[in-house]
Amino acid sequence: MEQVRKKYGDIIFMPRPASQRHIPMSQINRAAQFASFAALSGYEDAVKEEGRRTECRLELDEDRQNRLNVIIMRLSECDQRPFLQVTYFCPDKNKSGGKYITVLGNFRRIEEETAELIFTDGRRVPVLDIYDIEGDLE
Repeated sequence: MEQVRKKYGDIIFMPRPASQRHIPMSQINRAAQFASFAALSGYEDAVKEEGRRTECRLELDEDRQNRLNVIIMRLSECDQRPFLQVTYFCPDKNKSGGKYITVLGNFRRIEEETAELIFTDGRRVPVLDIYDIEGDLE
């Protein structure tokens, strides 16, 4: 340390030079110019995705399956537009599992080619993913 003081003693305690043209940058602005640098791009998104919770698909017992089959048969023969509450499983596109969604609306028809319930507002629910149906059924 003593050698440093001898070698640079004439300049070591001099004040930092200040520009005559530019206003000194604040510490926040100096730090901000490096904030956008990310050594691991996409890391934050990967952590959020991994932390996102999904639900497991519930297996239908025989009674529930029979009840749903009866309701779907009634709907296929129905010429009215009953108001339904349909709960179905929507698989997650990125990871295993998914979530249960409940749709409310007036039933329009069953699309046999795609096996979907179609509502009057155009929403579609895959029949094989249905967990429960409630509504104005006779």
